[in-house]
Amino acid sequence: MDAQDFTIRQAQEVVDRWISTTGAGYFSPLTNTAVLAEETGEVARIMARRYGDQVAKPGDKADLGDELADVLWVVLALANQTGIDLTEAFARNLDKKSTRDASRFKNHD
Repeated sequence: MDAQDFTIRQAQEVVDRWISTTGAGYFSPLTNTAVLAEETGEVARIMARRYGDQVAKPGDKADLGDELADVLWVVLALANQTGIDLTEAFARNLDKKSTRDASRFKNHD
């Protein structure tokens, strides 16, 4: 399967299969939450240096796409190990936002 064609559900399955076969199994949910915070910090570092006022240090890793993919990976792993179908959760979330925020940003200055 081409990664460009993954649905959210398929991505969850791929992460689960990789962790269960290639990896050493799932980290605990608490450890994965800490890893998520770490990966989010790496995204923040790149954003601050690329779009903010900070200046990159020599040798700084600056692959935003890779760091965002790391965040996605950990989110998918957390969803898997806590029994959340992100396809369903995202659909509910989108519906909530579409209902609650239907006109919220239309007159925003």
